[in-house]
Amino acid sequence: MFGKDDLVDNLSRDLDRARERRDALASEVTTLTAQIAEIEARLSEEKTRRERDRVLGEIEAIKKRIKQATGAFAPVIGKLCEAIEMAATVVPEARELNSFLLSVATEVDSVVDPLLREMDQRADAVRAGHATLDLPCSASGAPIEPSKDNSDRLLRFSVWLSRNKEVEKNETTEKPRSTAA
Repeated sequence: MFGKDDLVDNLSRDLDRARERRDALASEVTTLTAQIAEIEARLSEEKTRRERDRVLGEIEAIKKRIKQATGAFAPVIGKLCEAIEMAATVVPEARELNSFLLSVATEVDSVVDPLLREMDQRADAVRAGHATLDLPCSASGAPIEPSKDNSDRLLRFSVWLSRNKEVEKNETTEKPRSTAA
């Protein structure tokens, strides 16, 4: 009987040690699971922060390109108008082109500021985490080359301008109602 009691005692001790190891491992698994969840959350936050920073950088690069292009646009239009004035001494109808160019320059000036303000509002929404924009990378890349067929671009530009004017009219008519509410 002495040998049988030793076997029962040994098995009981082995069972107790196995249960202790299981409990220790279960506790460690719980701890590791919590650590993994925390690291995953931090990783997700960092990815979100980096994407937000990338989008904000892209917006700023786009704004910078618009400002540079707009700044270059006015002098080119001015020089073109001077050249057309000289041409108008020979071809009086050229003055119509001059007035068209001046109206285009005026429209560009009137549309660029609202566009930049809208971009600022979108950037603010991204900063606040209220919006995410799916912008392609490298907006600060090489300048956009004009197409060979500018007539199509002018037609699309005038459509965009008229749409923008309609939006501005709607905003001005809606503002008094929204402030009264």
